[in-house]
Amino acid sequence: MLAAVDHVQLAAPPGSEDLLRTYYAGVLGMTEVPKPPVLAARGGCWFAYGPVLLHLGVEEDFRPAARAHPGLRVTEIETFARRLAERGAKVVWDENLPGHKRFYSEDPVGNRLEFLEPV
Repeated sequence: MLAAVDHVQLAAPPGSEDLLRTYYAGVLGMTEVPKPPVLAARGGCWFAYGPVLLHLGVEEDFRPAARAHPGLRVTEIETFARRLAERGAKVVWDENLPGHKRFYSEDPVGNRLEFLEPV
C-alpha cells in the first residue's frame, strides 16, 4: 500500500548542476543531499528541506515539461514569493485554486514549480 511520496524527480540538461545549486539551495533555501557514488557518476543533484526531497537527474535530450510540475506547500507564501523575486526568480500568481494562495515559478533550466498555501 502507498504510504507517502518519497521524492519528486525533475530532469535537467547535462552540466547544469551549478545553476541548480544556485537556485535550489541559494534561492529556495534547500540543502544539497549527497548522492550515492554510483548515482553521482550520472550527474544531477538532490535537495531536501525537511521532508521535501527533490532529485534533479541529467537527461541528455532535456526539454522542460510544459505542464508537469511538483506542487510544494509553503507557509507565509507572500514572504516566500518575495524572497524568490528578490533573488531573480519569476513569480506568477494564480488565483484559480479555491481555498489556496499559489504561484508558479521556474528553475533556471525551465522546470515549472508550483508553490501553494491553504487559506
